[in-house]
Amino acid sequence: MSDRRTLAVDIGGTGIKFAALDDNGRIVGDPARVPTPPKPVAPEQVVAIVEETSGKLGEFARVSVGFPGMVRGGRVLTAPNLGTADWRSYPLSSRLERRLRRPVRMLNDAEVQGLGVIKGKGLECVLTLGTGVGSAIYRDGGLMPHLELGQHPIWKSKTYDEYLGAAALAAKGVDKWNRRIRRMLNIVRTLLNYDRLYIGGGNAARINFKLPPDVTIVSNEAGITGGVRLWEPRLDRFFP
Repeated sequence: MSDRRTLAVDIGGTGIKFAALDDNGRIVGDPARVPTPPKPVAPEQVVAIVEETSGKLGEFARVSVGFPGMVRGGRVLTAPNLGTADWRSYPLSSRLERRLRRPVRMLNDAEVQGLGVIKGKGLECVLTLGTGVGSAIYRDGGLMPHLELGQHPIWKSKTYDEYLGAAALAAKGVDKWNRRIRRMLNIVRTLLNYDRLYIGGGNAARINFKLPPDVTIVSNEAGITGGVRLWEPRLDRFFP
């Protein structure tokens, strides 16, 4: 086991979280959290926050980023909860590599969280409940093509983000939001026929009904600790 450190960065709609990880994905030292700037959030604002905060977490050899949108080849394709079109096609990985002088790998934030919790057997799915709704799918531990489920209609033209995100929770209250979560779980089960579903994100703790045995609420910390797994050889194909 090496003493290499990975800087994990979890970019969210309300906060940007940081931690240094060892090769087992354990947090080394004190993590950090910086509030996400008010919308619209410019890419340069996020890059500056990452550059400034990374210097407070000690030495690291590489950087893993979870981003709240669709990403491909180190570029952001969508950033629905950051409130500006400036993110479209933004080369976030290369910009961070230039500023931090370290190699950077980036995936969708729900995919990073899933890497921290999946068992590697069967069809496993992850949903994150936060500012919006994130999603990830794995088959026998392998990452499947990303579906931006949060932007898909779920009920009367409302997307998952609009129907189940933080704004809907605040507007409708916990009880009605939980009835919506029940409806969503039935839809996702029909859609994916998963073997196991993991629910994370800051609002997962607001679920107040008994979940089926194949559905598990997981720690939001996995959005950070899963970052070390972005560097496993089986994920090399996702990074040019």
